[in-house]
Amino acid sequence: MTTIHQDMLADLFEKLVTQFIKENLESIMKAEIKSFMENEQEKPNSRNGYYQRSLQTKFGTIEDLRVPRDRNSEFQTHVFEPYQRRDGWLEEAVIQMYKAGMGTRDVARFIESMFGSHYSPTTVSNITATVLEDIQQWQSRPLQKRYAVLYLDGLYVKLRRSRVSGEVVYFAMGIDEDGHRQILGFYVGGQESANGWRDVLKDLYKRGAQEVLLGVFDGLPGLDDAFREVYPKADVQHCIVHKVRSTFPKIRVQDKTEFLDDLKTVYHALDHELALAAFDTFKDKWGKKYPKEIQSWEEQLDTLLTFYKYPPQIKNAIYTSNPIERMNKEFRKRLKPMNSLTNIDAVEKIIYLDIMDYNERYANRVTTGFGQPGVKEKLVQMFEERYPTTATSVE
Repeated sequence: MTTIHQDMLADLFEKLVTQFIKENLESIMKAEIKSFMENEQEKPNSRNGYYQRSLQTKFGTIEDLRVPRDRNSEFQTHVFEPYQRRDGWLEEAVIQMYKAGMGTRDVARFIESMFGSHYSPTTVSNITATVLEDIQQWQSRPLQKRYAVLYLDGLYVKLRRSRVSGEVVYFAMGIDEDGHRQILGFYVGGQESANGWRDVLKDLYKRGAQEVLLGVFDGLPGLDDAFREVYPKADVQHCIVHKVRSTFPKIRVQDKTEFLDDLKTVYHALDHELALAAFDTFKDKWGKKYPKEIQSWEEQLDTLLTFYKYPPQIKNAIYTSNPIERMNKEFRKRLKPMNSLTNIDAVEKIIYLDIMDYNERYANRVTTGFGQPGVKEKLVQMFEERYPTTATSVE
């Protein structure tokens, strides 16, 4: 088949599709105005013919669409908004291209080359700016009251202000008592600090997340105190993976394998008592050769072994902050091609769109271990012990 014949068939097919859509849209609007007029019996009104307009859809442009009207000019179809010339698909495409890493100029050029519609970079930016309204609503939405686990981690991004510099995005992720994992919030700006995290935690508490069993994060100075200030009844689990990574470069090459194998006997022990015994053995063996490193582990041992207080089935989910770090890795990969972003709004739009995808993916998944028999019951018991329900007096 020649290219000319293929083009002719493609054009014919597009015309058939758009005609089919046109007829169906007009049928819907006829039914709408019929229902509208039946409800207008209390005041004088009547149909007043049609007016014609065009509508761009993802299937092609529909010309001369017949839209019914009434004499009082009160009827409004639900097929599209007043003055709307597209069904929203192109704007949605713009947002998805922006989300995929295309800059506003690239999106504008692509739209013009593909669809003949002129979109300036400013127009593209204005379209994606509608996401900012969604962000504001999402960031202020109420949260559940109980979270078995709260993960905290920061991700640095390059922002272009007077100069390009790295600024942190604070992320908070929670696992509820049913084992569902979701990103609860993100906050952009400045350098990571305990005070910054304190503001994040206060916001989560204010939005309803008031009963937390366990906070999992790295050893940022002051973060423990900030967390306990907001959640004094919660436990702290310092990420063991972070601790191992910080220790690893300080061990001599010839000792690395043996040292780390011995260290694993501590946090892979069957219970807390055996873990303490394993650490004593580890300390006796390596304490003289690496006194500072062993002391550092000993000082944090309580918060490094907190996970032993919880059901063993969920150990892999709570003894490290890997769940939130894996998410940050996805976001870092997404932001890397963009070098430096123009402002906070640009960062927030991209991260928010990715978060929506992430939360949708995990909305109905139960985190590994949390669905095992007895786990939820144990967690509920822990909640009740720490946050007993106050009986309300009946007058």
